[in-house]
Amino acid sequence: MNIHNDTPVDVVICGLGPTGLSLAHVLGRRGLQVLVLEREPAFYGNARAVYTDGECMRLFQSIDMAERLAQDMIQDAAVQMLLPDGRVLLQLKTAKRPYGWPTHNFFYQPKLETALADGLAAYPNVRVLRGREVCHFEQDADGVTVRHMPSLATGYQRNKVDAAPPADAVRDGVSVRGRYLVGCDGGRSVVRTQLGIGMQGKNFPNPWLVVDIRLKDPSDGLRHLPNFSFVCDPACPTVSCLQPDGHHRFEFMLMPGQSREYMEDPATVRQYLSRWIDVDKFEVLRVLVYTFNALMAERWRAGRVLLAGDAAHMTPQFIGQGMNAGVRDAFNLGWKLDAVIKGVAADSLLDTYQRERQPHAAAMTREGVRMKDYVSMVHPLATMLRNGLTRLAMATPGLRDYITEARFIPQARYVAGQHFGLARGWRGGSGRMLPQPDVRGPDGKRHRLDDFLGAGFALIGVGVDPRQSLDEAQLAQWQRLDTRFMAVYPLGAKPQGSVARQTPAGLLEVEDLDGQLLAWLRATGFGQGSVTMVRPDRFVCGQAAAGEMPAATAAIMRELGLSPIHPPSSRQGKQHDYAYQ
Repeated sequence: MNIHNDTPVDVVICGLGPTGLSLAHVLGRRGLQVLVLEREPAFYGNARAVYTDGECMRLFQSIDMAERLAQDMIQDAAVQMLLPDGRVLLQLKTAKRPYGWPTHNFFYQPKLETALADGLAAYPNVRVLRGREVCHFEQDADGVTVRHMPSLATGYQRNKVDAAPPADAVRDGVSVRGRYLVGCDGGRSVVRTQLGIGMQGKNFPNPWLVVDIRLKDPSDGLRHLPNFSFVCDPACPTVSCLQPDGHHRFEFMLMPGQSREYMEDPATVRQYLSRWIDVDKFEVLRVLVYTFNALMAERWRAGRVLLAGDAAHMTPQFIGQGMNAGVRDAFNLGWKLDAVIKGVAADSLLDTYQRERQPHAAAMTREGVRMKDYVSMVHPLATMLRNGLTRLAMATPGLRDYITEARFIPQARYVAGQHFGLARGWRGGSGRMLPQPDVRGPDGKRHRLDDFLGAGFALIGVGVDPRQSLDEAQLAQWQRLDTRFMAVYPLGAKPQGSVARQTPAGLLEVEDLDGQLLAWLRATGFGQGSVTMVRPDRFVCGQAAAGEMPAATAAIMRELGLSPIHPPSSRQGKQHDYAYQ
């Protein structure tokens, strides 16, 4: 790879972890010119994250990677709380797939990252430079000049490198020009440091020992550990992390008086593992004592430089949402960068990125802290109270299902009034992720809904053509956003009899096989004869009766930073021009 290629790009991404990989896919798929700078010269082969949810699998589906990633996952396994004697205190389990994918997906991170990295080969417009470190950047009104150099140091959790490299390294570095720079470079983000953006939150003092292991014979040795388990043992809170292909992880909380050196000693590691496994059947891959943080960057954007993933927020690992939060960042930010760079939205659209994502990331962090507190209790009276209240909750109808289906985890919805889209009523869908049921497509076969939604916006009419009240100019504006137009019907209710014998050009007609989508739309107050507007990241940005779509269209264009020079009119044929506000 020619590191001296100084051809300007649309976006420079700093960091090739799950967040940077996801963002590179989103932008590459949309045809943008992307340069990714990764300071590690070779792929880092140890696991950190182990879990992803149905929402993120849906996002991976949108870049044609979900099926590939699912090949190396364990799906639908329960997450459980165990008492010290092995009895189950509670289980989180569900076979429901509101977003088209299992809620619980367990993976081995090196395989996931390798698959995502290999997938970038499909995009000749995406260049990846490994062993290159961002040493300096400057921005102006038109873009960002990024200087990069050979990495000063390598290795995960290495000693922190001085954020200000030697002057000659900055002077001799290679420059590249990008319209935007996105820092996906982790908790010790060089990009965030140069911007002078601080992190607010809490560092937790309780250290944990992480032990990654692998079966020497993958067919033998882990049948007795089929689920992801939090062991609520006041003598030694423990996490047993399910992974595929003979991999497994144990995490043990250090108790008072236990040092890092003692816990990382091979004899100690063997002693702790022997409670759970036949140690001789396993290879120990990594032993590490670590602490965790609940931190949030004060700002996620400074002009043409943005932060994503751990560079913007860090969460405890106890609900498995650290990596997933970064993936959500990438898909939220990616379509917005694309729209701004291609001139179909004003730069102000990027201001909605932090407004939308920060409250959700903060809610996930709070839930992670609560889960940490639940699992790591050591006081005898506190643990007795926890266990008693949990048993009571699990014996209470309604509350039991709420817990078992993990409905306490923050849902895929944005704060009303803070999201891109029309205002949300008290039960409306705007700012919420659209469900993804299976539908019967025009070919008469079963498909996931998103297979028909494309990479851009979508207008979904309930039993109607969503375009029916739009004039030519308004329709052209939606088409400029790469919009798909769909009509959805109950199973068996597609038009028949004395109707036009040909589907209107440009309209997709599908049937909701189990009624999930239509029930959700009715619950939001928009059933038969309504239109739901869907963003590229599958969040709803507005709902309206079909006859109110001209006004709704004008409102969405204003949200994009566009406004009609002439006021909307219900008269057919009225032409509109649009300009940036």
